[in-house]
Amino acid sequence: MTMADDCCDVSKIVSTFLLNTCRLPPRLSRRDVQAAACCAVIADVHPDDDKTAEIIPLTTGSVAEFYIEPMLPLVGDIDVMYHHNRQLAIPQGHLPPTQLPAEFHNYVDVYEIIDSHLPGYVYLEYRYKLTQCTGGKYNYTAYDEGMFYLNLVSSKDDILAKSFIHGPASFADNSRTSYLSTDAVHCIRCLSWPPQASDWLIRHRNYGWPDSATLDRVVSNGCDVVGVAHRQCREDELKGKFQHRLSCSRAEIVLINSWMPVQQIVYHMLRHFVKIERLTDSADESQAGTLSNYHIKTLMLWACELKSRSWWTEDLNLVRICVELLQTLSVWLIDTRCPHYFINNCNLLDNTLNMKNVASQLLMSMDEKYLSTWLMKNYTGQCAQLCPLYISRLLNDFSSATNLESVVTKIIHWRLSTSLDDKWKASRFAEVIIAVEVPQSPLTVRSCISWMNELSKIDHRFRIYFSAFALLHVARKASRSFNNDLLDILAIILGSSISQCCSVLTVCKTKQNMSELVELLQKSAVERLTTYRQLLARDLGSEVMIVTTDYEAM
Repeated sequence: MTMADDCCDVSKIVSTFLLNTCRLPPRLSRRDVQAAACCAVIADVHPDDDKTAEIIPLTTGSVAEFYIEPMLPLVGDIDVMYHHNRQLAIPQGHLPPTQLPAEFHNYVDVYEIIDSHLPGYVYLEYRYKLTQCTGGKYNYTAYDEGMFYLNLVSSKDDILAKSFIHGPASFADNSRTSYLSTDAVHCIRCLSWPPQASDWLIRHRNYGWPDSATLDRVVSNGCDVVGVAHRQCREDELKGKFQHRLSCSRAEIVLINSWMPVQQIVYHMLRHFVKIERLTDSADESQAGTLSNYHIKTLMLWACELKSRSWWTEDLNLVRICVELLQTLSVWLIDTRCPHYFINNCNLLDNTLNMKNVASQLLMSMDEKYLSTWLMKNYTGQCAQLCPLYISRLLNDFSSATNLESVVTKIIHWRLSTSLDDKWKASRFAEVIIAVEVPQSPLTVRSCISWMNELSKIDHRFRIYFSAFALLHVARKASRSFNNDLLDILAIILGSSISQCCSVLTVCKTKQNMSELVELLQKSAVERLTTYRQLLARDLGSEVMIVTTDYEAM
């Protein structure tokens, strides 16, 4: 067998390995459950101590973008963007809307997005005050007391830092997958697609991606404005205080979720490569020369649009695809040019990014033989360490592609055979987070709605499990004192159960026999916990022993 043949075989082995070990939905995911808990904690914070105002969280980043589940971690932390429901941004020259989504407050401050001298970076000028009137429509009054720009101190408040006394980010976990830290970023919501990215909607696409339905979804989600100045302006006395950045995170979530599995796997491989090779570390002591995951995301977005479907799927050689994309990245770095995917004339690289040596020494010389061997050692090898010892030891033998193929086949079989066990562990993880978080938190209508909405997106069973603990939480509170806040929470939890809701509300109205109410809530909670266990036993099958009657003793 020639060296070229051996290289080709290793590339195919790596591709087969990744295609068979990166699971597709439906699946239970620890990261999704933790993100739901983070959103519930954030949703319960009052901005500026205004009890009538609300914070609206959105899970972004890797947790929201990836639907594959590789053996190695996809996610380093939980990324959440959040906006105040009393703030809104609109494009320059646009009149404020007369109707808003139900999440917004009766009184909303409206900021006009003003372009800066740098594409993608803007200022926010206070222009209007919206007031909701009868019928749900809003009237507006113009702010005419001179120019007032929102500064970064106002748009980067620390209310969440003060509020995260407990929560998923502070947990300690003894298992292989630890709890992730939370990165919460404040933004100003804009319901319109930004004019700065209008050309993205109409540019010609040879291969039909994204399609018209996906484009419509992107536009309907609008954008956000984040309080961060451009690197070149951060030391400027004025620009550093008032400059903001347009964020297309909502669009990126829609687009990346529309990718084929092979495209998501390639994106994961590229991120893993630049991380292990430390290409995302600073390239000089000034910390200015940093290649980030966002550059890799931009590379992938352009590739998905500019490459045909057959380029991705013919022969399914993931190593070949990665080599070509890394070589494209090297050209970008040498030319100091990384075009923003959405905004024209916005370069995500500048001369402060001193990455030319890295590009010429590593990426430009990248070939299929080098990368296939690298992935076998630094990716498949790490996956093998998660397997039983008798499998991981076998991967030390690199004497031939035949030996590699045999070992990889064993890893794939082990991965597939542990699928139910992983689901069971993920379910237990969700149970722990809910059981710990609900009793510790001052459960409110807002956090309750957030819990139930986020858990419904993951698995309907977790919503049932949460509702049981929420009922027990209300029962404990009601045994000491019952108020309208608890009544509102019960209405949310029991809203879909008409008979239970009527029974509880009847007792609540009298407010005389609280022991009867507590007993009723406890009974309802036990019924839900039992239902949860029964559904879990049904879906996980006989390979995992699940007791379905243990809650009945309560």
